[in-house]
Parts: sequence; structure tokens; C-alpha cells
Amino acid sequence: MVKHSLGLAISASLFMPAAMADDEVTKPSSEERIVVTATRTETPWLTTPASVQRVSVEQQHPGLRVDAAELLQGIPGVQADTRYNFAQDTRIVLRGFGARAAFGVRGILMRLDGIPLSMPDGQAQTSSIFLDEPERVEVLRGPLAGVYGNGAGGIIDFQSAIPDSSYLRAGHAAGANSRARSTLDAAYREDTMAFSLHHARFRTDGDREQSEVERDQWAARMYYEWDNNIQLIARLDDNNAPLLQDPGSLTPEQWREDPQQTFAGASVFNTRKSIRHRQQSITLRQRLDNQQWQVAGWHGQREIEQYLPFPGDAETSSGAVIDLERGFYGMHAQYSWLPYALDQRLELNLGLDLERQEDTRLGFANDFGQRGELRRDETGKVESDDIYALSTWQFSDDWNWFVGARYSQINFSVDDRYIVPGVVPDDSGSLSYDEQSWSTGLNYQFLPDWSAFVSFGEGYETPTLTELAYQNEGTGLNTELTPAQIEQAEAGIKWQGRQGQLQFSLFDIQSRDDIVVDRSIDGRTTYRNAARTERQGAELSHQWYFHPALQLRSSASFISARYTGDELDGRRLPGIANTNLFSQLSWQPWHDNRLRAAVSALYRSRIATTDNNTEFAPSALVWNASLQARQDHQSWTFNQWLRIDNLLDRDYVGAVVVNQGSGRSFEPAPGRQLSAGVTIQRSF
Repeated sequence: MVKHSLGLAISASLFMPAAMADDEVTKPSSEERIVVTATRTETPWLTTPASVQRVSVEQQHPGLRVDAAELLQGIPGVQADTRYNFAQDTRIVLRGFGARAAFGVRGILMRLDGIPLSMPDGQAQTSSIFLDEPERVEVLRGPLAGVYGNGAGGIIDFQSAIPDSSYLRAGHAAGANSRARSTLDAAYREDTMAFSLHHARFRTDGDREQSEVERDQWAARMYYEWDNNIQLIARLDDNNAPLLQDPGSLTPEQWREDPQQTFAGASVFNTRKSIRHRQQSITLRQRLDNQQWQVAGWHGQREIEQYLPFPGDAETSSGAVIDLERGFYGMHAQYSWLPYALDQRLELNLGLDLERQEDTRLGFANDFGQRGELRRDETGKVESDDIYALSTWQFSDDWNWFVGARYSQINFSVDDRYIVPGVVPDDSGSLSYDEQSWSTGLNYQFLPDWSAFVSFGEGYETPTLTELAYQNEGTGLNTELTPAQIEQAEAGIKWQGRQGQLQFSLFDIQSRDDIVVDRSIDGRTTYRNAARTERQGAELSHQWYFHPALQLRSSASFISARYTGDELDGRRLPGIANTNLFSQLSWQPWHDNRLRAAVSALYRSRIATTDNNTEFAPSALVWNASLQARQDHQSWTFNQWLRIDNLLDRDYVGAVVVNQGSGRSFEPAPGRQLSAGVTIQRSF
């Protein structure tokens, strides 16, 4: 529970007299500009031929900021499920993309300030994000996302802000089950130069047994701008989580009996994970009157050790202790030109993406929580080279046309060193894919505050290194596994006025050669191309300021996602809720940030957990509430917040594990939880 002294301090300070805060309630203007678009350049939201959502982090409930779902609530088309298991990443599904991911994020491109968080083979993790940093989140859905490359069923772009002043800030937050997170931030700003340093320390005993967590994060940023409008942004990140215990998921029967129990094998085999993620990046960009360019490069290392809940001691197994060392690097370059001859109504973009990934993977038997004998030893490499061309043409005052195309060459190779003659074959091999993607969209602004759009496109999603590793018969990579091919179409309407904004979209997604599990024996899993799938749906979102003190933000997402053809014809795709509803009412009595109260409701319909649809996680309606306050006194700023999750104390499933071999498909959510936090800032 929250520490008593902290709770008293916050409760008292929420109602202290305060000087008028400088910040006022921000309403959307008719010229709001977004960055997450297929052109990778700033484009007016109202004239973009795509479903795009922009949410300020300040609009979300305050919180501990230990799970990416905290920043993604209420975004239409996005199903962000918290596992309440810090050994596993947030489960993110966007219009059905990413639903089959057993871990991490698949089928969705994630970025932070333009730097990819996704690997070349399409995998991404949210645990490496410093969640205090983003100022807003922008999500691009639909066909225009396809020109971003491999697995880009949608784009989630976390965006931070350059410090506008010098400051020193300290904060502490606490919550149920000994959750405690401390932060320390500092920034220096002078003319065209800025630096910032950030640190966060998180500890918890966890919501169930065998779920203790230790995690520390460090980050450093540097910003510099020359007289000729050239900007430099350098970033250093270090995320060290030496202990992430894993309580395991539960079978439906276990969840109904006691949702807070821990899977027995978790204690027997001491299931846990440790992660060390380090990444460095540098971006150079220049904006001129009719042209701009940018070049970005990044490099990183990710080290993982994970203990799974079974022995994995058979020679044909891959082991049950994973020891992974991943190195990755890449660069992105883009040039944009707006010809004077066409009154800058035409924008042309040429770009290049080069990415590399190398995984050295060892597997050992799990000797009841101790590392046993070697069962896997290999190095896998991915090389991705992409070129693309994009254009946006405003051929009249009311019409905008976008078109883009991309060519990708992706090479996979594995060097297998664990070979037992006659028992364990040599699974070395290599494989190459040449893929193309394209999209086009048309936007018509038929009134000053209204526009309509339609878009189409084709993309692809390759298998990951893990999915290519084995085949049922023979040795080497599974060369029969091919990329899934995806066709998308959508149409929508938008409104933006002084009192808010609204967006409604219809979409259709057809895929063929979807990648599914073929066979799993003793940890050795093979995959195959199988069914076609189809997804149709509708999305509605709005923000409405119906009073200076009241804001309503709501979204509704409906999707029918099913297999077509093959033996699964007509079955629902597992891991996807047909209906997601969200509504949040915020009240700021003085029309500024001195005091804000918010209450939200999130409904998620039932979710199939297997391809054959024999088991479903039940639907859930969850209420959350928060109260936050701010006081400004000369150069000092004080912030406090209180938050209650699962206000009605309901039992529900936080997330599901799709096609879990032993039937343990439910990740339970905890009951009602209270958390609170304070920050103190001194500006210079």
C-alpha cells in the first residue's frame, strides 16, 4: 500500500492555496500540425488522407509511468493490454496487427523521436522506453503506414520536447504491493543549446508471488542549433533491469478459482528475466524555405537472460534458459523538396533506411532455477536495406493527394554451432526476401472545418529470426516460410473546430500467407504460412470542450477479424477484442492546471485465446480515477497526484497469451489499487 506519510502529504497539499499557474487548458486549433504521417514531415491533421490520432500525455491519467499502456489509452484502433507482469512487455494490438505476438510487439512500427524502437525483423519492445519523457503520442493507422516497411501495420510515435528552460526536478511515487519509483531530472538551456539528464529507479514486490522487480533507467540528451537552421540531437539511453520475476500466466480454471495465484512452475523453476538495454543515436536536420533534409544514425545492445518454467533438458530442445546478446545499428536519411514553380503545393521526398541486427543466442537446461547444460548455440543476422519515394500534391485549395512506394531487401542468416550427429541437425542457413509496398490517399476539405479521405495500399510482414529458426523435416532455416502479404483500404471523415475534433473511419484489411504456429515439441517450435485473414471495422474518436472547465475524450473501435479458407475458416483471430470503448471526463475548475480531476471507463469485449476459439477471456469494464494539483511560487513548482485503478475492484483478465501450449492463456489483473506521487521543480 501507499506509504502513510506520503498519502497524508499529498492529501493535504492538493487543496493548498496556490498562485495562478501559467498553463491554461489547451484546445485544438484549426491549424494543429502532426508529425506521424506517411510523408514523415509536418502536415495539417485535417488535410492528411489517413486515420491519425494525436494525444498529449497530459490528457492521460497521471501515474507511475512503468507501463506503455499508460500513454496509449483512448486511442482508437489501439488495444493496449497491461500484463501486470514486468517480465513481459505491454501487449499492443493495432487493428489486429501484433495479435499473435507471444512476447514484445509485432507488426507495428514503434519510434521515439524518429528513432526506431523496432528491430529489422519486425520485433519491438516497450520496456526500453523512458516513459516520463514523451510529451505526446501520435498513431498512424491504415494503408499509409505500409510504406514504412516491414511489419508496419501501423505507426506508434512517441515524441518528446526540447527543454525550453533550465531546471532541476525530483519526484517520488508509490503504490500497492510496495511499488516505489523515484525520478531525478535536470536540464540546462542557453540560446541555441540544451542538455538534459534523467534517472528513474523502480522497485516492487509485485501483485503476485514471484513477481519482484528491480529496474533503473538513465538517459542523456543534447540539442544544438546552428545559425543556418541545422539542428543536432544526440541521445544516450541505458535501461538496466537485473531482476524481473515472472509469476506466469494462468489457465482459465486457475483464474476463476483464484486470479491472484502464481503458476506453480514459476516457483519450481524460479522463472525470471534480466534485461540490459543500451542505445545511442544522433540526428542532424535542416529546414530551409523550400527544402529540408535529415540524417539519423543509431546503435545499441540488448542483453537478456530468461528462465522458463520447464527443464528443457532434452537434446532436441532449445533449452529453458535463454541467454541472448543482441547488437543492432542503422541509419535513416531523407530529403524533401517543395518546388517554387508550383507554389510549394507539391512536396517530393526521397529516403533511405539501412538496418542491421545480430543475435547471439545460447540455450541451457533449467535445473530448477540454475543454469544447466548447453542446448542451443547460434548467431542470427538480419540485414534490411530500403529505399522509398513519397509525394504530397495539393492540386487545388481543397484537394490533397498522397502517393508513396518502397522497395525492401531483407536478408536472414543463422550460424548454428550446437550440433549432435544423428540427433540435433545443423540448422545453419540463409534466406533473402525482396518486397515492395505502396500506398496512396486522397483528401478533400469540403468545408473549412470538415474533410473526407480515402486511401489504399499494400504491405508485407516477414517472419522473425525466431520463426525462421527451424523446419519440421530437414535442416537449416525454414525456407518455405514466406512473408505475409497485406492489402488495406480505408475511408474517413474529420472535423476540427474551436470546441474540439472528431474522426470517423471505416477500414478493410485482407491478408494472405499469414504466419501461424505449425508444431511445438520440447520448446522447438516451427511455423508455416496458412490461412488468409480478413478484418473489417469502424473507429470513432472525439475530443470535446463543452465548457472551459470540462473536457470529454472518447473513442470506440469495432473490428471483425477472422480466418478465411483453410481449416480455420470463419474462426476469430485470437488476441483481438471485437469492441474497445473508452471515455474520459476531465474537470479543471479554474480552467488551468492548478487542479484537475478525471474519471475514465474502459470496456473491452471478450477475446479468443486460441485459433480454434475454444476459450475466451471474458469482457471487462474498468473504471479509473485521478486527482492532480499544481502550485507555482516564484521559481518553484510543486505537483501532486492521486490515482485509483480498477475503482470498482473487479476481477478481470489484463491480457491474454495466444495459443499457449499448456492452456495458461490468462494474465490476471489485480483488484483496486491506489497510487500517489509528488514532484518538486526549481527553474533557473
